[in-house]
Amino acid sequence: MYSKIPIKRYEHTLKFLQGVLPAPATILDLGVRNPFSEIMEQNGYKVYNTNGEDLDLLPQIVKNYNVDAVTAFEIFEHLVSPFDVLRTIEVSKIITTVPLNLWFAKAYRSKTDMRDRHYHEFEDWQFDWLLEKAGWTIKKKEKWTSPINKIGFRPILRKFTPRYYAVYAEK
Repeated sequence: MYSKIPIKRYEHTLKFLQGVLPAPATILDLGVRNPFSEIMEQNGYKVYNTNGEDLDLLPQIVKNYNVDAVTAFEIFEHLVSPFDVLRTIEVSKIITTVPLNLWFAKAYRSKTDMRDRHYHEFEDWQFDWLLEKAGWTIKKKEKWTSPINKIGFRPILRKFTPRYYAVYAEK
């Protein structure tokens, strides 16, 4: 159904999720339904997704669900102000991943899809600060690389430079 599924990244994300929120659990996964929504369901989670609403303009959408936790995998980098959404979340648990800022690569920007652009690419301390300022206490965090099978300087750097940052936090 979905093409170019990043299996290795999903394995890391699922392992992190299972370590901090074992199934069964009910999750609001910010963002539209995606391959990882299906992976979570296959692993015992009940998953609701938002429907593509602009969370910068409508952060209160997150209040419409009765869930155990909110997940946001590769979402906050697309928002101009993730602070508003983070403050609006009323459940006590959040599991999230963001891409880290890489000194050797510019921020991602799709030329064909206005919504597929990164406004932020965080350093870990910046994302920690954002979460803490929005009222969250970080309980666990982890980083992993994103190696790609290409030849070149940047692909070599991606083999040992962390690209993804996962955080579990509570209110």
